Amino acid sequence: MLGFKPSFIKQGNESKYRINLTMNTNGVFHIESTIKIKNTSADAWNELVFYFIPNMSTKKNAPQLEYPSTINFKKVEINEKNVSFKLDKDTLKLPLSSNIQPKKETVVHFSYDFTLPEKGLRLTKSGNNYFLAQFYPMLATYRNHKWNKEKYQLRGESYHTGFSDFKITYDIPKEFTITSTSQNDEYPSENRGSFEINNVKEVFISILKNPKFVLKKENNVSIRVFGMENDIELYKEISDVALDALNFFQQNIGPYPFKQLDIVLGEMGMEYPGIITAGSIYNSQQVSSEALKNMVVHEIAHQWFYAIISNDSFNDAWLDEGFANFAESLYYFSSTKEKVPYNLIKRPSKELVVNLPIDKYRNNQSSYIYGESMNMLWKLFEKRGGINKAKEFLKTYYQLYKFKELNTQEFVRFTKAYFNLKDNSDFEGWLKLN
Repeated sequence: MLGFKPSFIKQGNESKYRINLTMNTNGVFHIESTIKIKNTSADAWNELVFYFIPNMSTKKNAPQLEYPSTINFKKVEINEKNVSFKLDKDTLKLPLSSNIQPKKETVVHFSYDFTLPEKGLRLTKSGNNYFLAQFYPMLATYRNHKWNKEKYQLRGESYHTGFSDFKITYDIPKEFTITSTSQNDEYPSENRGSFEINNVKEVFISILKNPKFVLKKENNVSIRVFGMENDIELYKEISDVALDALNFFQQNIGPYPFKQLDIVLGEMGMEYPGIITAGSIYNSQQVSSEALKNMVVHEIAHQWFYAIISNDSFNDAWLDEGFANFAESLYYFSSTKEKVPYNLIKRPSKELVVNLPIDKYRNNQSSYIYGESMNMLWKLFEKRGGINKAKEFLKTYYQLYKFKELNTQEFVRFTKAYFNLKDNSDFEGWLKLN
């Protein structure tokens, strides 16, 4: 590694969000979102492109939902002037009357009302609880002389955002408490408040009515578990597992950047900065208690591989899902006292390319992106030091790429330098290299 210098993917913009969220007793939300955007690319922009994923839950785009979401835009402004916009599925485009030049800033303001769908995907109302994922216009990244906005996919993460700063203010009905990406949330929360969080890829908020609550704190990090069932003993077990996994990842990868981690149970397993949800896979039936604990460990691993080390989850999903699986397996295998526990790893049965864009897979996306990528990562260490070397590798990887974005090509460049590999033979068959 002597003399190796990492190369990062530039996100093409800097963005600072100020979001005011209010919710009435009927579950109608009003959002005022102001985004200060700086063009850090080398190109002049003639439009701005955002993800607006709530639109994928409306009656038009999700006719299968009995209770879809509703959206009503009241105002869209650029530099305090009303502008037109085009919303097509999850793509929100704002044409510009004058180009935004490199190094210049602009301010965009959105004002809209919306309701959450029932049985939605991530953004959903579930019983008396509200889960706000991707609820605001999210600025896309800009690279290769264009906005990096891909077509919405039902499975996998088809959105990719850069690190941004957020200030959120909220006003919710009295009977609810809020949990979020903020590391300063209290339980029960005030019904009016605000929080700021910097250098995160997105903000997630859940608004819960009378949840069961378990708190565990160690080494200046609080694990907070929220559940909707009367199963406190299980929630305590989950808090124990979560704390153990968090400590393991901090020791063997690198520091967790927040002083709090929230775990909201009963929902689809998913990761967000500073908060995770767990309970089901794509809204199927609730998993068993042991599977739930495994899911929690996997989603916690994403705090490192996605929330800290960033990748484009449409084009390089394996770099967070495969690495999260790899870190999860490292956590479990480290407690077996086996030096090289490869007998527990499923051996690759055939060559499977794991780094295709997610729309190139059919029904076997998880086998490639989650499973085979983990297997092939382990094979890198089969004759190169096993578990202990894997831990050293992840520590170096974290130090070089924390709060940066990389792609498959950079992973290969780093790995070849780390192991002093002379060619690409270790990557042939499972990675498509350009």
